[in-house]
Amino acid sequence: MTQQASVVLQIPAPLPADSAAYMQAKLAFHTDAWDVAEDLKAGVSEIVVVDTRANAHYLAGHIPGAISFPHRTMDAESTAGLDRDKTYITYCDGIGCNGSTQGAYKLARLGFKVKEMLGGVDFWLRDGHPLVSGAEAGQLSPDLPESSCGCA
Repeated sequence: MTQQASVVLQIPAPLPADSAAYMQAKLAFHTDAWDVAEDLKAGVSEIVVVDTRANAHYLAGHIPGAISFPHRTMDAESTAGLDRDKTYITYCDGIGCNGSTQGAYKLARLGFKVKEMLGGVDFWLRDGHPLVSGAEAGQLSPDLPESSCGCA
């Protein structure tokens, strides 16, 4: 029996150092729902979670502690009051929505440090985290049980 050539390895894997550098760079641009939830529960003040969806979606249900800042309204004037020492974590509905990417792009172009939360509200809920509704940002309780994220 002849062994078939690997489809996966038609293009060889990079050297370990190259993989490490690439993955580190990737982590600089992204975060996930579990990490955001941990920081919110711990009261980490260096991040600001930004819901980039239309305000009506924010009112219907958002990540506790997130501010509503629709990406379509982001410009130099509307961001003038934001703290440039913070890191802004953008999110939207999920992987089928690019509002978080649009928001991260606009904030970065305006000189803000940003990370995009992968999976948005969809992955937030998949991990078992709650949403809050209404105009108030709310707060994620530190007493919530561990999330169901399998990567922790």
